[in-house]
Amino acid sequence: MSQPNASELAVLKHLWTSGPQSAREVHDAVGPGQGWKASTTRTVIARMEEKGWVSRAEVHGVAVYAAALDRTATLGGLVRHLARHILDMDGPLPAALFAESPHLSDAELAELDAIINAAEDRKGDVP
Repeated sequence: MSQPNASELAVLKHLWTSGPQSAREVHDAVGPGQGWKASTTRTVIARMEEKGWVSRAEVHGVAVYAAALDRTATLGGLVRHLARHILDMDGPLPAALFAESPHLSDAELAELDAIINAAEDRKGDVP
């Protein structure tokens, strides 16, 4: 499975924090910071739905989207990929580096540590 790009991560971060949202709500929260038009936000969400990264439900006739990717597993996969394949780092990675992140609880930090420092013989470091 491929990894979310910066645009997809912006949508995921919003959905992880805010819970299920309509495309309009996602656009209002994420679009301006990304410089997107509403149609761009809808395109990003549609592509993410095709990939299985967001789920869609109808609520009172409105399409509502929720993150389908686990936050900790996704972030862990991205950190592992960056450290191992971009920075060519070996050895344990310090999950404590992310302790100040408002996006991760203590339990998620512990899970992140386990993910990024998992046995190297696993294939496919992606979420």
